[in-house]
This record gives sequence, C-alpha cells and structure tokens, in this order.
Amino acid sequence: MIYFEKGSPDTLLTDEDIRAGLYIALDKIGRRNRVLAIPPDITRYHSKAGLLTEFAWQYFGERLTDILPALGTHASMTDPEVQKMFGSTPISLFRVHDWRKDVVTLGEVPPEFVESVSEGSVSYSWPAQVNRLLVEGGYDLILSFGQVVPHEVIGMANYNKNIFVGTGGLESINKSHFLGAVFGMERIMGRADTPVRKVLNYASDHFLKDMPLVYVQTVIGRDHEGNLVVRGLYIGDDEECFIKASELSLQVNFEMFEKPLDKVVVYLEPEEFKSTWLGNKSIYRTRMAIADGGELVVLAPGLKEFGEDAEIDRLIRKYGYRSATEILKAVDENDDLKQNLSAAAHLIHGSTEGRFRVTYCPGSISKEEIESVNYNHADLSDMMRTYDPDRLVEGFNTLPGGEEVFYISNPALGLWSWKENFKL
Repeated sequence: MIYFEKGSPDTLLTDEDIRAGLYIALDKIGRRNRVLAIPPDITRYHSKAGLLTEFAWQYFGERLTDILPALGTHASMTDPEVQKMFGSTPISLFRVHDWRKDVVTLGEVPPEFVESVSEGSVSYSWPAQVNRLLVEGGYDLILSFGQVVPHEVIGMANYNKNIFVGTGGLESINKSHFLGAVFGMERIMGRADTPVRKVLNYASDHFLKDMPLVYVQTVIGRDHEGNLVVRGLYIGDDEECFIKASELSLQVNFEMFEKPLDKVVVYLEPEEFKSTWLGNKSIYRTRMAIADGGELVVLAPGLKEFGEDAEIDRLIRKYGYRSATEILKAVDENDDLKQNLSAAAHLIHGSTEGRFRVTYCPGSISKEEIESVNYNHADLSDMMRTYDPDRLVEGFNTLPGGEEVFYISNPALGLWSWKENFKL
C-alpha cells in the first residue's frame, strides 16, 4: 500500500513539503507505540534521510525508541556525523549495527531460485539476515528511510536492500554482492528488476510478511543551477512505491551520451568518502560512459584507507583491483577471499578490465599504496589546481589550455553511460 507519493522530473519538494508528506503517511498508518527507524549512514548524507528521521522523532517523541543506521559493512557513525546528519535527534537513540555479530537468520532463499534468477551465475542458497533488533525489539512500526538511486550491486538502491544489506550479516552481504558482481555490473546498474533484487524480494515475500515495515524513499536530483533538490517522496509498505521511485530516479539521476567520454574528473567529498570501498563509486557509476583508452581522475582529499572494515582493507591490499577472471581464480584458490565474497565482488567492481585508466589523487594514502592495488597515482594538490572543483561546473568543461573534461561533484548521486552501453 502507498501512503504518500509525489514526484516528477520537475517537482521541487522543500523540507516542509517532505515533513508534511511524512506526517500525512504516518497519520494514515495510525498510532504506533514502539517505533524503530532505519536510516542510512553519513555516506548517504544527501538522501534527506537524516532530516526525515528527525521529523519522525518529532512526530513520535518517546515512542521512537531506537535508531539503527543501516551501516552494512561501513564503519559506525561518530557523534559529530550523527549531529550533522540527524540534527536535534538525540544521540542516545542511536544503535550500532555489527554485521559480523548482531544478526539473526530469518530463512533461506533456495539455491535453485538463486541459480535461476542469476542465469546460472551462482547456485548457492542465500540467507535472509537482519539485525536482531528488528526481530526482538517488540516494534509495532519499523520505518526504513533512504534514497532510490542507481546502484552497482542491486541496480537501484534502497527498498528492502536497506533491510537485508544495511542491517544484514556477513554471509548475506557477501553472497548478494558476489551475485551482482558475477552477473555483471553493467547489466544491473539503473535497473529495478535484477537478480539481486529478485532474491531480496523472495526473502521479503517469505520472511518479512509479518514485520511492520514502511519504506520512506526520496529521489534527489539537481536543478538548473546544479543544486541538489528533492524530486520525489514515496512512502509505502510494499514494492509499488519503490518501483515508482525507481522510474523517477532513472529520469533524474541518469545521463546518456551520444559518444563516450575521454576524460572524467570526479570529486569525492572528504566527509563522505574516506575509503576506496566507497570512493570507487566514481568508477562504478561512470564506467559505462568512459571511452576505451580514456581516463578517470578521482580527487579524493578524504581518502585514508581502502576498506572500512579491517579485514576487507587487508584483502584489498593483498589482491588489488584486478580483472573479473583473475579475481574469480583467486576466490577459487584462496580461503580468505572465498570467505569474504563481498571483498571479491568489490575488487571486480573496482577493476576497469584494462579498458580505461584510473588515477587516484588521495589525501592520506601513499603513492606506493595506490599503485600496489593497480591504480595510477597523482599528487592531490597539483591535480586540484588543474581541476579546481570550485571552478568546474557539473558536466562538460573546457579548461584554459583547451582540455575537455566531464566533471562530477558526487558520483553517488547518479549514473552516466554512453548510449551503446545501456539497454533496458
């Protein structure tokens, strides 16, 4: 059921508009006495989920008893990050999800189903795992907040991904990421109906039927001046509102080009992107747009590590970003990678398959470290002078020397492709 929907490529929702839309939906749902909120973390700061969570707290008061950021494998939020994203919401309400320890398994998606929807790419079962709070917390309403936007693992972010991956466990995250990587990122991004989504939908239909879940989903675009604006708000308890949000997201978050791009420059906001685990969205979201032999320059002032999880960081350093064939061979031959399939999937996603160059310009990681994982390195200060984010505009730029570059200030907010590389 949809409780509220409003959106179009030209819609402009103010903060008061989204507050009003949320409250209309909550009034329709009716009184609830014990509420859990599941927003994304600081890496989805621009989703407006922090503001919506604050509005929910203002609506419910003490009846909103817990807030569980959907960390997935990400590092836990610091108090300053919580304050920045969630405003006046009390820090005492926040809980930390531990994807290795805090989960319960609700059931298993059978291997026959996984094999069928993945066209034989994998044939394992998939455990539907969630944080134990969802099961043991005694809630009569669970609000899942987030942004629908193209995504490399599942096609379109949010909906039940926020539950099964954001609050999921080691095995479920590993296997879902690996499924997406082996099936093929380019076959997934920008699509609402993908093998990974089918697996999660199966799990929702079979194991979440009695859970009081309501999804609050935004679509964020840019106005004519390049400012971020809310183009849609969809609130409901089933897949319908996600499908509508996905259709709008494809209209406002996806850019198609008549010819491939020779040079793309991406800026990674330092408070949001501190690892290549997150920063490689610069690769994922642009890879279908970049020409063979082209270059991606990543300005990454906040970059200080490869993986936000210590073990994943170690695996990235050990194996590096290599072709899918090489990583799959490494999975077969090495138990540490076999037991961390999300790391293997990330290494596949982060490789260009030798098609174009990636030049990272990091804040804190050394030249030797960057080159050890098979990326090129350039000095951040030098490259920031050449490609000054304060002077570049979103999209095409011609520099004083005549060089043409395509500039993206936040890769997490969109998807870019040459028309020959994207077919619905």
